[in-house]
Amino acid sequence: MITYMNVHAALEQLRDQAAEKSIRGPRVMIAGPVDVGKSTLSRILVNYAARLERIPIFVDLDVGQGEISIPGSMGALIVQRPHDIETGYPQAIPLVYHFGHKAPGDNLSLYTKVISSLSQTINDRCSHNSNANVSGCIINTCGWIKDAGYKSLIHIASVFEVNIIIVIDQERLYTELRRDMPDFVKIIQLQKSGGVVNRTRQTRATSRDSRVRNYFYGIDKELSPHCFYVNFSEVSIYKIGAPELPASLLPLGMVMEQGETKLMPMVPSEALRYHVLSLCAGERGAEKSVYSPVSGFIVITEVDMERSRFMILSPAPAPLPGKILLDTDITFMDIK
Repeated sequence: MITYMNVHAALEQLRDQAAEKSIRGPRVMIAGPVDVGKSTLSRILVNYAARLERIPIFVDLDVGQGEISIPGSMGALIVQRPHDIETGYPQAIPLVYHFGHKAPGDNLSLYTKVISSLSQTINDRCSHNSNANVSGCIINTCGWIKDAGYKSLIHIASVFEVNIIIVIDQERLYTELRRDMPDFVKIIQLQKSGGVVNRTRQTRATSRDSRVRNYFYGIDKELSPHCFYVNFSEVSIYKIGAPELPASLLPLGMVMEQGETKLMPMVPSEALRYHVLSLCAGERGAEKSVYSPVSGFIVITEVDMERSRFMILSPAPAPLPGKILLDTDITFMDIK
């Protein structure tokens, strides 16, 4: 913990210097393998900054757990008050983007493009909010650090214009980043805390389910979600990513276009039952919705094929604020 406090003190010095010169404050990316305490360190650094009346931007790119919203999403939040150990971050309107999978490798092209879109939005927000710009960003990443996962870390550091990278408990990653990052990026290596526990696959699944349940019902069941029917004709459902055809099935000379970020319309069916879907607000087209913040999430709890309608679980009453829904791999059975 003393080491973490020393990191916070160093970041505060950089914030003071940024305030004096009216420049951008520290942008910190936290990297390392799974179960080394990246999320915990992120919360600690954000909390310490908020206690000093800073308003750092917390960016969560760990789609497997969903610190800001639910699993399968990425988001950012301006933190004005410290994280509460029971209720989480103070209720504010975060920027949340659809990804739809539990791991970046399930659709790396989409993961990369959504990160680029999120970073651009944050840069725009910082340009209009001097306090947030000086306070900087704390970026939590997933535990995929090899091969394509390492390349995604390089991409994150680039698009967010990171100037500090904290590597937890991974000597090889530290060495590779020192080799590949520009000279202005400071790489810091920390040992993982002694209290970190390795989680089982079942523990992770239970945690994901709890995150979704808390989204609809609240941690202390203080929220009351709504159930209502939506006709098939009222919404358009899409899945991002098309299966690739073998080259042998393509006409001679034709090159297969990249299908990982292609929108595929979905026909309503029983297969959608219990799926969590991202809700895109407004009347913008489906193509623009993919890389824009979502307005929330719903769960399809029933599919009535005879009457051509869904029963959905929604945090807000009918009607839905938009007609475009994006399917995810996240499922939730509303069992009380």
